[in-house]
Amino acid sequence: QVPLVESGGGLVQAGGSLRLSCDASGSRFSIDAMGWYRQAPGKQRELVVTITSSGITNYADSVKGRFTISVGNAKNTVHLQMNALKPEDTARYYCYAHRTAPWPYDYWGQGTQVTVSS
Repeated sequence: QVPLVESGGGLVQAGGSLRLSCDASGSRFSIDAMGWYRQAPGKQRELVVTITSSGITNYADSVKGRFTISVGNAKNTVHLQMNALKPEDTARYYCYAHRTAPWPYDYWGQGTQVTVSS
């Protein structure tokens, strides 16, 4: 099990910004994609954004133009810059990492709470 170390999150007013970070540097296998999912109370976990090792990104329509994922300087780290936050962005955000070798496997972080007040 690779621990995904998440940081960031918190409480912010609508229109504000937050930055999340995730560190999967503890993996001994190559990580092929990383990203973030979120889950609001009473709702299913949903994609926020992923980025592959080749830099291909996939954003949820609801966050396009407001959220930006970037690769950190350290290997297997990513950052999520969240701007123009809305109350509907309130959720627990989970870091995600995927490897394809030696067999496909998904890793999940413990989650970090993001609360946007109106």
